[in-house]
Amino acid sequence: MTASFHEDGSPLRFTHPDLPGHPFLLQEGADRWHTPAHRWGSGFAITSRGSGRWSAASGRHEPVPGLTLTITRSPGDTLTETYTWTNTGDRQITLGSLAISLPLRDVYDSAEDSLTRACHAHVWTGGAWSWVLAQPMSGEGPVLGTIVREGALWAYSIESRNIGSGSNVRGHILLHVTDHARNPGAFGGQPEITLDPGQSSTLRLETGFHPTAEAFLAATRPPVTIEHLVAETGASLRIGDRDITSAEHGIVHVDLPGGSRTAVLFHTPQRELVERRVARVLADHRPLHLDAPERHAFVPYDNATGLTQPANGWGDWTDGAERLAMPTLLQQARLRGWGEAGAIDRALHGWSAFARKWLVTDDGTVRRGSHFTERTPRLYNFPWLAHFFADQFRLYGEAADLDLAARIIERAYDLGAIDHLLLGFPEAIRQVAAQLDENDQAARADALRERLAKHAAHFAHLGTALPSHEVNYEQSMVAPLVSLLALDGGHPEALARALRWLRAFGGPQPHVRLRDIGIRHWDGFWFGRERLYGDVFPHYWSVLTAVALTQAGETESAAAIFRANLAAYTADAAATCAFVMPSCVEGIPAHRPDPLANDQDWALTLWLRST
Repeated sequence: MTASFHEDGSPLRFTHPDLPGHPFLLQEGADRWHTPAHRWGSGFAITSRGSGRWSAASGRHEPVPGLTLTITRSPGDTLTETYTWTNTGDRQITLGSLAISLPLRDVYDSAEDSLTRACHAHVWTGGAWSWVLAQPMSGEGPVLGTIVREGALWAYSIESRNIGSGSNVRGHILLHVTDHARNPGAFGGQPEITLDPGQSSTLRLETGFHPTAEAFLAATRPPVTIEHLVAETGASLRIGDRDITSAEHGIVHVDLPGGSRTAVLFHTPQRELVERRVARVLADHRPLHLDAPERHAFVPYDNATGLTQPANGWGDWTDGAERLAMPTLLQQARLRGWGEAGAIDRALHGWSAFARKWLVTDDGTVRRGSHFTERTPRLYNFPWLAHFFADQFRLYGEAADLDLAARIIERAYDLGAIDHLLLGFPEAIRQVAAQLDENDQAARADALRERLAKHAAHFAHLGTALPSHEVNYEQSMVAPLVSLLALDGGHPEALARALRWLRAFGGPQPHVRLRDIGIRHWDGFWFGRERLYGDVFPHYWSVLTAVALTQAGETESAAAIFRANLAAYTADAAATCAFVMPSCVEGIPAHRPDPLANDQDWALTLWLRST
């Protein structure tokens, strides 16, 4: 391993001969928001004797009077570091939070930069068995891994995540020996560490390259094998030599041998959960104080207050756009004969009238919301509305619905959709084209399929030069790219490459909220009420990975991702749009669900559509 160090002894970059241009770490100057304050190994302590920070330098620090930290580093084939905190005072000290910065370059400057010079940081803080895997975003080449060899990590937090740094950076990752002082319940519970006078606590980390993620995992010396992390209520999961079960819907924390902990999910059976959720959507998410058709809209709902949430000029709270998750979930239930048919029919006819009045114009242009001004149409919204009207035609047979679905798709292409990776677009086109064929409109169907084929060819030939969307590069660009190429079938090499990119977004952590769940780190801010700008795990769009894997024939991995997203629901089908995973984001306690139920029902809609 080749590492470059600052004169203070802190690592500045790690270089592998197979990836000569890849720094793996954030670069001061080039990554404008990264400064010496967050160099590798810098951190802070919150204690019963006060709080303080330390720099990344090797040597002796005193972040708090009477508490010393000694940092030693031994470069070689691997970098071995020890962080030893010693109580040099004359009375006991309680360590409430200890944080160490690992500034991995998890950024989206552009698709090309991401795929050549950035990495996904897959973080696992499970106690004594803890590690961080830096996976190149290309999904190729060696991986950089940091493994705990002595001591334990029980949480991670995020700093430098705010409106200033924006949605194209993950932020600074801080690893915590504990974060009890700020969030005692995070990750199933944070320990308090007490040191008597003269007593020490040590964390030893080993960092190096590994040929593959699988080789890295083996090097972490897993204390148990965990194949499955999610099951229906009443079933059991084998964790090491134990069978774990629960009759209640929800997360269960499980202690592992050697001082570690993980989390699994037991969930309500699919039909039962969907029917409960449909009832909640009908009861909670409609502005029934309005006149028709506006009263048939679907809007966000605040679980904390029991109130519906007005848009307030915020695009991600409108009564259009991602809120289509709710009427489309009703359609999926109705297609299966689930739920109260009469109530669902009335809701869908009412919502269709609302959408025709407020969300789509005569030429097929889709609007973001009923009272939301936008400079240009948001193309993301087109396939969702097209698919809605296509399913309306499946349910009720009105020819006007099929015509409108086709018009929306045609209008999207007229507005430049060939340059976009729109969520659900190829699926909507295939369904609408098949319906047109069945209704004596073969020429129109063939025209749609021809445009889809050109769309796939266009992106197959772009390689890494993907155009930026609302974020420069993200999982919800690559998943629809895989879907586009898989459903077209004409570009196998491009599909294989895109699948590598997609798989790299999900890590191998033995935790139901993390394993194979695509990293998304902004949706709590844009869609939630609390504006926490940090990692969301799982996020409902992570099911786009499951959709794409299903289309590519990888159904087992896809099923686990679909079911992991049921962590967004409670037993009575209340929901959250964002579970913000870190213990804190910018010092604000997290590791909790946002109160707003908003757009998470895409997880159920897309699971049902895929099965």
